[in-house]
Amino acid sequence: MATTPDAAWRPPMLQVEGLHAYYGRAHILADVSFAASAGDVLALLGRNGAGKSTTLKSIMGLVRPAAGSVVFEGERIDGLAPYRIARLGLGFVPEDRRIFTDLSVMENLEVGRQKQRGDGPLWTPERLFELFPNLGRMKDRPGGRMSGGEQQMLTIARTLMGNPRCVLLDEPSEGLAPLIVEQMAAAIRALRAEGLCVILSEQNLHFSSQLADRAVIVEKGRIRFAGTMDALRAEPAVREQYLSV
Repeated sequence: MATTPDAAWRPPMLQVEGLHAYYGRAHILADVSFAASAGDVLALLGRNGAGKSTTLKSIMGLVRPAAGSVVFEGERIDGLAPYRIARLGLGFVPEDRRIFTDLSVMENLEVGRQKQRGDGPLWTPERLFELFPNLGRMKDRPGGRMSGGEQQMLTIARTLMGNPRCVLLDEPSEGLAPLIVEQMAAAIRALRAEGLCVILSEQNLHFSSQLADRAVIVEKGRIRFAGTMDALRAEPAVREQYLSV
């Protein structure tokens, strides 16, 4: 594994150490470790099937780690139920969106509402409509009558209604039109400016490189590179070996 030092160190908000996970007898994650702080955007990169989604699901408790630890804001959370992890301030935006198709935009947002967490940001529908203007123009539209990009925005907005301190985004740019991808990038920059910790699982290196401070490359469930995005740009052989299609 190639590793490069960071120029500045801050206490981690989320720390994953030695994570192992299985699907049945298949060893999907092997010794996955990384950390991210408030205000960080960390890109979890890799080809389809590399283990990125399993990593996020293991953090959220949707997949039970077989070994290793996950610490969030000083509290060990591996082994907790997903709802308890969410209540601690971790938000998860799955790849398959999972909005309520029969509910309106406003109703979907209300489903996700939770209290403000300490000095973290307080998200309201009004603030979210500033972040995603498209949603503000369709407050009463059922989720099932929205485009894929609009549904992705709604999924992120609903997660933010829980006022998380850290957000895990699984392939947020996949299958979206270029204009929607740009709006998604602007929203992630806004989350970073609010001091959120963002873990961005992506195959799209171009999209990730516009947003992330650091990158972790996963291949066959193992970390093959961890360092700054600038360091990754300077390693064409690493990009070719682990990210090219």
